Amino acid sequence: MPSPHVTAFLSFLLLVVVILVLLDKMPASHIESEDVLYFGYGSNLWKDQMSLRCPSSHHIGIGRLFGYRWMINDRGYANVVPSSDKGMHVYGLVYSLTPSDERALDRNEGVPYAYTKQMLSADFWASKEDDGSVDVTKGAEKKQMLVYIDRKRIEDYKPKEEYIHRINMGIKDGLKEGIPQEYFDQMLRRFIPVEGSKESEELSRRQASQFEDEK
Repeated sequence: MPSPHVTAFLSFLLLVVVILVLLDKMPASHIESEDVLYFGYGSNLWKDQMSLRCPSSHHIGIGRLFGYRWMINDRGYANVVPSSDKGMHVYGLVYSLTPSDERALDRNEGVPYAYTKQMLSADFWASKEDDGSVDVTKGAEKKQMLVYIDRKRIEDYKPKEEYIHRINMGIKDGLKEGIPQEYFDQMLRRFIPVEGSKESEELSRRQASQFEDEK
């Protein structure tokens, strides 16, 4: 007859096996319980850039953040600043991020120097399964989303030359997903020309993959 120590050890091994079997059958949505919803409003509207920077991320819909205004700050990059006009809003693409994606995004966004992170309530429309565009005139859910905000540099400025291309690629993706044309015309086109410098596009592609702050 096995000793009490051996019996206890065998019981422990059996418990471990049962747990591993249950985890193997558990849906990924339950395993990745630490995933966070990220609100991308600047160059991360460009889905190819997000797939390069955060390879495990998934675009899942459109978000709308009220009480903020879209702008380019004196670093030359996108920011959102609080607005006294409560009807003012910012649209973004919403991504599901794993913890490793979030760490990679922190590095590319320059946390905590360039941006700080905040969880904010925003409207959410889920992407359609047939890859059609979202109708943002329909009712939205409220979701808590991770938003990167520069609280120090809040004065309007002009964009970095290479950034123009990345934002324009993001505008194309945003329109395809269902963000209204008038939003881009009224908010982003105040800062971003329709075409940028062709010479800067190579740098833009490098920055999309691995961002390095220009000095």
